[in-house]
Amino acid sequence: MAKDNRLLAVDVGGDSLKMAEFSFSADGAITLDKFAFRKIDVPQEAGESPDFAGLYHEMLAAHGFTARQVRLSLPAQSSFLKLSKLPPTLGSQKAIGRIVEFEARQSVPYSMDEVEWGYQLMRHAWEEKHVETQEDGSSLEVNESHEEFEALFIAVKTENITEYTDVIGDSGKEVLSVNIAPVPLFNAAKATQIKDDECVLLLNIGHRSSSLIISDHSRVFIRSIPIAGYAITLQIAKEFGIKPEEAEALKKRHGFVALGGAYEEPESELAATISKIARNVMTRLHGEVSRSINVWRSQHGGNQPTRVLLAGGGSTMMYMPDFFHEKLRVPVDYLNTFSAITIGPEVDRTELQAVAPMFQELIGMSIRHVVNCSLEITLLPRSIRKQRELNRRKPYFYASAAVLVVCLSIFASGVSMMLSFNRQRVDRVKQAVGQTDAKRQEISQLTGNLGGAKGAFDETMRLFAERNIWTEVIAELQSMMPDTMWLLTLEGVGDPQESNRENPEGGARPAGNEANMSDLQRFIAAADLTEIKRLHVRGCTLVLKDRTLQEEELRSKIAKSKYFASAEISSLWQPSEVNLTGFDMFLVLKTPIKK
Repeated sequence: MAKDNRLLAVDVGGDSLKMAEFSFSADGAITLDKFAFRKIDVPQEAGESPDFAGLYHEMLAAHGFTARQVRLSLPAQSSFLKLSKLPPTLGSQKAIGRIVEFEARQSVPYSMDEVEWGYQLMRHAWEEKHVETQEDGSSLEVNESHEEFEALFIAVKTENITEYTDVIGDSGKEVLSVNIAPVPLFNAAKATQIKDDECVLLLNIGHRSSSLIISDHSRVFIRSIPIAGYAITLQIAKEFGIKPEEAEALKKRHGFVALGGAYEEPESELAATISKIARNVMTRLHGEVSRSINVWRSQHGGNQPTRVLLAGGGSTMMYMPDFFHEKLRVPVDYLNTFSAITIGPEVDRTELQAVAPMFQELIGMSIRHVVNCSLEITLLPRSIRKQRELNRRKPYFYASAAVLVVCLSIFASGVSMMLSFNRQRVDRVKQAVGQTDAKRQEISQLTGNLGGAKGAFDETMRLFAERNIWTEVIAELQSMMPDTMWLLTLEGVGDPQESNRENPEGGARPAGNEANMSDLQRFIAAADLTEIKRLHVRGCTLVLKDRTLQEEELRSKIAKSKYFASAEISSLWQPSEVNLTGFDMFLVLKTPIKK
């Protein structure tokens, strides 16, 4: 995430709210431009929270903080901290995460879904000396190297974080990180007064709790102790039977930590009583400090601290460094991290000096904004992380959406072009089909005309083919006639109408009605015919005796004829001339002749 060149650091203490705005130059220099300090009225009823929202917005408006990005620090008393040793063989970062989460589930009395947690992996390397006996009996001192990993785990209930981050987010600012107070305090001390090759005890005495931090080379041990300045206030109120507010005022006016051994007590009995109360409370705090050092050395193999640095508002009580020097037998000094920053010209230095011991966490947050610190655990709520991840992915989403729009545009353009092309093809096909239909109709019309012409032509050709048929038929008939026979009449008739009536005179009658028909009747009958199937022939013959022979000869020729299928002499009649015999004969045509 890109960092602005301005940062607003917000530290929520046990009884105060501190805010500071820093600016950063291109070379990493840090400048304090504005700051604000306000006491928080902590409700006495359990379960109530101080009015952070009202005080935060009031301080923003009063001091004109304009930085858009914010780093937040919260009190350590509501957090869960644990330093866990990890197995010597680690499969992967994912395996480390599972181990630390398991340790967290054992330590945190809440569901992991209800807390925000994080951890920092630290490497611990050391050497051990031991003596080995050689084959010749001599001894040899050997240095053996060891290495192990530790994870500092921190967890805070989500609701204890979101009650602050929601207010900051609603003010239009972006929360970059959330930490408990010991983390930025350690980073500030490590960047200014603690070296990498020493073991230092950092004790931050706050209002309601104290934070113990042991910086041992590259390792760190943190513990929150519920003994601080407010414990002295409550003891004073109990001793004198007054309200905590009055006891707090007495503590600030007369309080100091009584020195051990023989010393001259103050003239004021009130001051002497308060100093003894303060010493008793600090003795309890020292007991917790000593126990924490013993845990660090025995359970984690840590070193004994060689000096102590004090911080926090509760550490400003008179003779506090002397008390811890007396108890711990190491040099004790105050932590001063202001060397890491430059104070801007508009900052009231006198007002800043009065609250300087409580501003170390703010400086630690400003240092983290420009460099990588020793501890970078962050407890950002899941809602902010999800929103930040969404914001990180937004450019890709917008790019994907743009690509999708371009693809859809190209697809729509392609579909439009395809539709236009297909429409043009359909129009061309319709035009071609129209032209084809016109040609088909024209061809159909021409085919009809051709059929009519062909019919007329065929009829004409038939007429041409049949125009000589009668001549040929008559010529063939004439060629088949014996010399003694000749024809008188020849007419075409249709199908025969057989009659079984006999001639009353005993002679043969014609085999149909044609013989009895008048000329008019025969003309009408011939007019009704559509085709001629037989020829009715009337003729005469000179031979009477050999009539049968001539008839057989005629029949034989007719059987071989091209045009006639058979012949039948249906009647004989006697003409008026002597030696002549008349006959009626019907010749059946092989192929009817159309009229």
